[in-house]
Amino acid sequence: MKKKRLKKIIAWSLGITGLLILVLAVHIYIVTRPGKPDATTISMARIDIQPGGPAPDSVKILQWLYSQQGVSHVLYNPAARIAVFTYYPAQVSADSITNHFKHELSLNAGRVIATEKDLQNGCPVAATSFTYKAYQFFKNHF
Repeated sequence: MKKKRLKKIIAWSLGITGLLILVLAVHIYIVTRPGKPDATTISMARIDIQPGGPAPDSVKILQWLYSQQGVSHVLYNPAARIAVFTYYPAQVSADSITNHFKHELSLNAGRVIATEKDLQNGCPVAATSFTYKAYQFFKNHF
């Protein structure tokens, strides 16, 4: 009698666990599918200003980028001459912002797009985190 009950409990446990794994797999598939950007989608882009000539005015760059339709947030590092901004791709494209940026501010600048290799490496900040180090340990040892 006890063996029969134990077998039922194990069968139900395995069935429920299998069902939960299936639900998790379907959920991950659905949320990671690439989709068309909608009104709430925010993307990030980077513009590098080439060295040479006088340093561009930081305030002018920030004001110009913030004044563009669809731009939500801007960061500019004057020492590295890198501008990073977030925008709504349903409203505007990063390429058009970059082209207008170059022509209207008369700067030798270009948009930086990550290569496949860069995307494979992930975020450079994460390389120092505990979880990244644990991931690398398991990846290299198992």
